[in-house]
Amino acid sequence: MLSRRIIPCLDVRDGRVVKGVNFAGLRDAGDPAELAARYESEGADELALLDVSATTDNRATALDCVRAVRRTLGIPLTVGGGVRSVDDALRLLDAGADKIAVNSAAVSRPELIAECAARFGAQCVVVAIDARHMEGAWRVMVRSGSNASGRDAVQWAVHSQSLGAGEILLTSWDRDGTRSGYDLDLIRSVASAVSIPVIASGGAAGPEDLLRAVQCGAEAVLAASIFHDRQFQISEVKEFLRQHQVEVRL
Repeated sequence: MLSRRIIPCLDVRDGRVVKGVNFAGLRDAGDPAELAARYESEGADELALLDVSATTDNRATALDCVRAVRRTLGIPLTVGGGVRSVDDALRLLDAGADKIAVNSAAVSRPELIAECAARFGAQCVVVAIDARHMEGAWRVMVRSGSNASGRDAVQWAVHSQSLGAGEILLTSWDRDGTRSGYDLDLIRSVASAVSIPVIASGGAAGPEDLLRAVQCGAEAVLAASIFHDRQFQISEVKEFLRQHQVEVRL
């Protein structure tokens, strides 16, 4: 059995970690490098850094922030936000990212997934899908969750895999920051439709939510608020999962 991964997420804006609800009402949550170091010491398996204003500001990801986090970090780092080309991805990798996450630009031009996979390998390409429940289906949201693309999230996940994505970072727009639990139906639907790992995101309130996400097919679980606010340490979450027969790295 593969070990399930615990991945803290740093949503970064103007060099600071921020957190909101439904992608809005952002509040300051700390310094990215300091939080990254803390999470690694607590047992994080990987870290995600998402520049949440890069797309809406029409700019590339802030490379200085990526470099600062990389200097403190020994675990794998996924970076996303504003990746529009292979060159953008290359700059992030040169700055210290191990994987790149694509979202809005890939929805507009799906060939970007294939181009990045061909250049860097599928294991390097994470397709981030922000899904909102609308009219009886999950629709892909773009531009930091502000616009609905019209794409079906499950179908987009399948198509992303066919283009060369190595992982899906699946965030529930409806649950983001609400601490009401992951959208288990969404996780189950996407995980059963693809064979690549699905990282569940959006809505975790405690270890029980991470357990339910894994039981619904998530290969990894991403959380932010519960770790930023020191409600739980990663080591506590891992011990809870282990006690419920989930394989984790201790």
